[in-house]
Amino acid sequence: MTRSRTLTTEIPHELAGLRLDQALAMLFPDFSRARLQTWIKDGHALLDGVQAIPRQRLLGGERIELRAEAEEVVEYAAEAIPLVVVHADASIFVIDKPAGLVVHPATGHPDGTLQNALLHLDPALAAIPRCGIVHRLDKDTSGLLVVARTLEAHKSLVDQLKDRSVSREYLALVQGTVTAGATIDEPIGRHPSDRKRFAVRRDGKESVTHYRVEERFPHHTLLRVRLETGRTHQIRVHMTHLHHPLVGDPVYGGRARIPAGADPALIEALRGFCRQALHAARLGLIHPETGGEMAWESPLPTDFEALLRLLRGLA
Repeated sequence: MTRSRTLTTEIPHELAGLRLDQALAMLFPDFSRARLQTWIKDGHALLDGVQAIPRQRLLGGERIELRAEAEEVVEYAAEAIPLVVVHADASIFVIDKPAGLVVHPATGHPDGTLQNALLHLDPALAAIPRCGIVHRLDKDTSGLLVVARTLEAHKSLVDQLKDRSVSREYLALVQGTVTAGATIDEPIGRHPSDRKRFAVRRDGKESVTHYRVEERFPHHTLLRVRLETGRTHQIRVHMTHLHHPLVGDPVYGGRARIPAGADPALIEALRGFCRQALHAARLGLIHPETGGEMAWESPLPTDFEALLRLLRGLA
């Protein structure tokens, strides 16, 4: 059942001229602006007794009544799944996720997920939206992600992601030779015929990916990729759009491409690498409580590193 409570306050005169959603974000900092905008659009905000609109400009002195609805809580079981915790304090966890671990329970993956593991690590996360997970990695992408342990930290991290102040760098092994780094600024949306895939399309959401060459091989390139936005499958879609799909990507990569002169070990490694060669190698953010800048790095997993060693042997 959805629970709600009504919050009442007066708009301070120093907030005159702001939009209602901007002012409410300052007056009720426990809630994200996106959630506040949703409540206003749903008619849950009254300004001097009249239903308000999100971009309404304020004069100051108005009385606001906001019906805040708690998200419906779905209970998931805690499971003793081992996790690599890179950092832990009262506000956040930083987790180094292995490839193969699904982040959220969903159809086909009702348990055995990162969320189930986090509930075992810290049962109090059940009170935080999505158990504190504010961004995700695909099942077969390895590397770093941050988890909020308090509502204040959750709001701070969501706002940082929205403001693009969270730094996320990936290592991606792609097919073909990439000559130089660049920026891909191409919108991404659902694939027109396959709803499980995404594609570059004019009516998609803004998506910006920066990349530079980390290491070259005769028929492959290791890229260091920095996300400015965080769309689903963004790196995989953008690199496929450039005709440089990720090695091993079962959705966007197609069949393994075997370079001329490859020895049996490399052929076996390329054919047997059945996940996208993508690793979240570095994560940087502003700590929600201290305000200090923090960053972490994660080494490549063994399967990824082994494939690179074989490619270096071909060179």
